[in-house]
Amino acid sequence: GGTHVCRRSRGRALLTGHASRHGCGPRGRARPPLTRNVRVLLVGSGGREHALAWALARSPRLTELHAAPGNPGIARLGTCHPVRAEDAEGLLDLSRTLDVDLVVVGPEAPLVDGLGDLLRHAGIAVFGPGADASRIEGSKVFAKEVMAAAGVPTARTLDTAAVPCVVKADGLAAGKGVVVCR
Repeated sequence: GGTHVCRRSRGRALLTGHASRHGCGPRGRARPPLTRNVRVLLVGSGGREHALAWALARSPRLTELHAAPGNPGIARLGTCHPVRAEDAEGLLDLSRTLDVDLVVVGPEAPLVDGLGDLLRHAGIAVFGPGADASRIEGSKVFAKEVMAAAGVPTARTLDTAAVPCVVKADGLAAGKGVVVCR
């Protein structure tokens, strides 16, 4: 029990439940940042994942960087393992074997297929959305519906193609799902 002055809420607050929401400890002091070292598994093999590996490798808290499957550039920064990004069970087994603290998922397809959900259900921390949230990337039709409902400006959708127009394929297209019709 007890109260303290919280800088985030700009006033006195009971400690019960408050500390976990605001990151405060007794007497209004913020908790120190996480200082323990971490082992990370990076999922994917493309340029995006190489950039993520480069950024992760710069962290002073990183003790081990693993990638599945990785690429030659990532191999310079960590250890690559021959597990495909689409092999959810294989990634779960690898995460357990390596005893990783965090899995960072780069490609969209494994996220849309529920890799984040599978790992979280197994108690493994994941940087990447679950399947429900990934749906906004996995379905262009769904994304358009969400944007329309939220009032986000976006190109209008045509019931029938009219020249000129752009046709965007529904589903994952790896950034290549657009056809310009003349």
